Amino acid sequence: MRIMRIGAFGAERAAVAVGDDAFVDVSDVVAEVDGVWLAAGGIAALEPIVADRVAAGSIRPLGDARIGAPFARPQQILCIGLNYRKHAIETGAAIPEEPILFTKAPNTLVGPNDDVQIPRGASKTDWEVELGIVIGSRSSYLDTDEEARAAIAGYVVCNDVSERAFQLERGGQWTKGKSAETFNPAGPWLVTPDEVGDVNDLELWLNVNGERKQTGSTTDLIFDPFFIVRYLSQFMVLEPGDLINTGTPHGVGMGMTPQQWLKPGDIIELGITSLGQQRQRVLPPR
Repeated sequence: MRIMRIGAFGAERAAVAVGDDAFVDVSDVVAEVDGVWLAAGGIAALEPIVADRVAAGSIRPLGDARIGAPFARPQQILCIGLNYRKHAIETGAAIPEEPILFTKAPNTLVGPNDDVQIPRGASKTDWEVELGIVIGSRSSYLDTDEEARAAIAGYVVCNDVSERAFQLERGGQWTKGKSAETFNPAGPWLVTPDEVGDVNDLELWLNVNGERKQTGSTTDLIFDPFFIVRYLSQFMVLEPGDLINTGTPHGVGMGMTPQQWLKPGDIIELGITSLGQQRQRVLPPR
């Protein structure tokens, strides 16, 4: 199932995608796609309802409706740094022996096609296509990959937009360079694992102004999604609705010679096999 939220920012309603350009409205039975709904087994309960509505022909065209982030109000956005071998190499960093963890402000979350805004004082704003994991059940001290797999509600395309000057030149932890408003476009869908196939063999790509910048595969991950969930659960309680960005493949602006940065007017397009595509326009500081 591919869960989505449609409507104006802050007033999105729940839906389920049918193909790439249609949906079934389920807002009458799903008040909000959030941690509370996920923890209550909302996805399993929704499946027969969607099947009945599709069979009854209750399908609507998407048209030009705004697509929001496919879930609301994560308690936390956790991010794994340098988690692709080729990306670690392009940055000149050593291959990590354990996952590098940092956090991102939850209110960075926006829809997949919403504008990305460069923050005030920024000079090195960068792009990062990433596979996102959405947690479906409260989890701590998971022992096996099978337990980790069972804790995952689904997967999502994310753009972990980053301001490198804030991240690397202003002291302290990376969070400052990751947490500006609009810095985490997500969606278009929250895709349940049964529709994803092999999550460790997905293609990722990103273009800026029509030019390919990133082409990668989750086969290059250092730490796979199940290891990441199990690993993080040793240090914190993962709550339903939490988002984990699992790292980006090579091809970021910081790793290029000469380095390249986003500027107002740029168009970012990105996608992941089975998880859909995004498109963002870059705006100047407000």
